[in-house]
Amino acid sequence: MKVEVKLPELGKDAAHEATVSFFYPELGDHVDEGDELVEMLTDKAAFNVPSPVTGKLLQIVAKDNAVVKVGQTLAVIETED
Repeated sequence: MKVEVKLPELGKDAAHEATVSFFYPELGDHVDEGDELVEMLTDKAAFNVPSPVTGKLLQIVAKDNAVVKVGQTLAVIETED
């Protein structure tokens, strides 16, 4: 099954978008649920988006330095299910 990883809500008073700093794994790498997947930057903070599932990093949709809005897809992970 393919799972889209989306930029989560950043908080009530936070920005509605963030910039991709870098992905920790490379395409094709195995990731476990909870592993740090991508570092994101806002004007106030840097934070990591964890992998929501265990599987293989199939696609990086948002490339380095891309500005992504809340709810937009960052990457696609393929699970074994």
